[in-house]
Amino acid sequence: MEFFDFGTIFFLIAAVVIFFQLRNVLGRRTGNERPPFDPYTAARSKPQDANGKPENVVSLPQRKRAPGEAADEAYVAIDAFAKPGTELNKGLRAIKDADASFEPKGFVDGAKMAYEMIVMAYADGDRKTLKNLLSREVFDGFVAAIADREGRSEKIQSSFVGIDKADIVSAEMKGGEAHVTLRIVSELISATRDKAGEVIDGDPETVAEVKDVWTFARDTRSRDPNWKLVATEEED
Repeated sequence: MEFFDFGTIFFLIAAVVIFFQLRNVLGRRTGNERPPFDPYTAARSKPQDANGKPENVVSLPQRKRAPGEAADEAYVAIDAFAKPGTELNKGLRAIKDADASFEPKGFVDGAKMAYEMIVMAYADGDRKTLKNLLSREVFDGFVAAIADREGRSEKIQSSFVGIDKADIVSAEMKGGEAHVTLRIVSELISATRDKAGEVIDGDPETVAEVKDVWTFARDTRSRDPNWKLVATEEED
């Protein structure tokens, strides 16, 4: 009769542990899942939709209310995020009612990644990335600004340092469309150079603080999980 040596047993145990950890993290498919909703790594990994086109969306938890789960229990994360009774709390609850997968913390994490992608895509003149992340109106405005810049043979040299703060300041349902507005404070090194390479705006050596108020929206009646930027405002 043959026996396993210590090394063989060790690797068998390790394999079992890894299997259960992966199952806990990734879950098991039931056939009812929505399409993957983790687009903000798209700038690096380039995931594609069913038509072979790259997707860029805000990543949110794919959670549905469990059978028998009380309504108050569904709002635990929201109540921890915004004080119950406030307009912000009411708006977030309304979005949760329309989209059970919505979680404010997960939304903020995704919006922060979207913010960096949009800022850098604008600086690079990357219309393809912007089209996937912006509403038609905002996209047209960004593209017009890029075209104007290119017409003067100007280029933006930009380096994204990071986001200091990203807070949801308002949330509401407009018909079947969810709208979430964030105040974002970021740090950016940016300079605009003319055709000759001379700096005409900004400073390529200085980190500047930028304050923006951005609104993202999504049609909760659609199976499309994408949130898109629908309004921008720079805070003084």
